[in-house]
Amino acid sequence: MFAFLKELFQRKPKVEKVDLRSRYELIGRIGQGSMSKVFRAKDPRTNRMYAVKVLDQVKTQKLESRFLAKGLDRPSEGEVALQLDHPRIVKTYEYGWTIDNEMFLVMEFVEGVSLSFLIDTQNEHMHNGRLRFMVELGEAIEFFHSKNLIHRDICPRNILLDEDYHIKLIDFGLVVPNTPPFQQPGNRTGTASYMAPELMKRQKTDQRLDIFSYAMTCFEMFTSRLPWDATETLDLMQQRINTPAADIREFLPEIDDDVADTIMRGLESDPSSRWASSGQMVARFRDARQRLEGAVD
Repeated sequence: MFAFLKELFQRKPKVEKVDLRSRYELIGRIGQGSMSKVFRAKDPRTNRMYAVKVLDQVKTQKLESRFLAKGLDRPSEGEVALQLDHPRIVKTYEYGWTIDNEMFLVMEFVEGVSLSFLIDTQNEHMHNGRLRFMVELGEAIEFFHSKNLIHRDICPRNILLDEDYHIKLIDFGLVVPNTPPFQQPGNRTGTASYMAPELMKRQKTDQRLDIFSYAMTCFEMFTSRLPWDATETLDLMQQRINTPAADIREFLPEIDDDVADTIMRGLESDPSSRWASSGQMVARFRDARQRLEGAVD
């Protein structure tokens, strides 16, 4: 019993609760997800700008209850975020709890735009930067997977571009370890349009979930649409299970064949037919970028 308590308190130490409005100047809301609010915040001690994310207590507890009911102790978003030190992943400096018992994360403030915006506008930044964006996103996912984690929500709204138009992967609220207990069927969470078929079928899952979502995002960067037509969620799920992805060349005949083939293999319905790792996809995209643009990273 004493050994158990010692381990528990070492892993999740008691921390002092923070009054965010006393510690930071909360300048305004810069984002809101289904389970959180994000504020632009200035530290008056240093005048440095941060993004402060506050998790909704009720919604977070509801999500956690799914895992606890199965006897699974999922790492918190704060615990996950502190592990992620990579130039293509938003940096988290600390996490804690507010005086209202809500978890908060203090992150780097990214002055830029979402990938969703560039996909919608298809402006010169998207046309000129697509292959680099795909390489950088793949590098972020590759690093993420090296930590033995599954992101579970790779999609354009969770990808920012900084003022120099470099990728920053964000939002780790649905992350689970890439371990057998967390790979078991039943945890169908994420953004429906980017979910892999095995997730919709409630089958066993692994990091190839993120490979599928990565390929979906790449498809959308080129075409401003997804490979399936559906307006209702149930409709979409039925299509995803029963219909192969439309070939990207149907919408963009001039796309490079190697790039197209790489994306389409990532969209295979059977996980065993997909790329085994984001690193394999990145290598193909990097080669294509060098061949087509003469770029060397």
